[in-house]
Amino acid sequence: MTKSKPVGVLALQGGYAAHESSLRRLGLDVILVRYAADLDTIGGLVFPGGESTTHLKIISREGLRGPLDRFARSGAPILTTCAGTILAARTVSDPEQDSFGWLDIDVSRNAWGRQVHSFEAFADGTDIPLTFIRAPRITRVGPDVSTLLTFEGEPIMVQQGAITAATFHPELGSDIRIHQQLFGGDIDA
Repeated sequence: MTKSKPVGVLALQGGYAAHESSLRRLGLDVILVRYAADLDTIGGLVFPGGESTTHLKIISREGLRGPLDRFARSGAPILTTCAGTILAARTVSDPEQDSFGWLDIDVSRNAWGRQVHSFEAFADGTDIPLTFIRAPRITRVGPDVSTLLTFEGEPIMVQQGAITAATFHPELGSDIRIHQQLFGGDIDA
């Protein structure tokens, strides 16, 4: 992550404001990405949670699919969370839907439960807090994908190249270590 360029947060729908807040707490400059030209001004991107089919409709309407795909393939750091992870996956089920296919993973939508089944926990063997809200489950991890965190033995945060994907919401709550690991900044900023 270069200090000269801000971090972008895709701000079309969903939980982008909490990501913006986490990044600003690290002392990082943030751009809310709504147009293709915004991608030219950033050095990293957060693809937040929300509703994946709604994201796809807005991305299509705004002509962002190609520009987002080019940015993802540029090698700049990207964090996807929840619905963002669904859209980054190679294959999506329950129900099937279109996705970018940036990561060699398969996901099952809402597989940790419906909204009323939302819960908080800690990643296996760590003090990293997890918040699951209608979260997808990673059902397959390809050979070039590293599992970074698990919960109950299942992968919940993975990385392939510069793209890190979480099925939970690291932006909710006060712990901003995941954002710092990916984008830098100072927790005491």
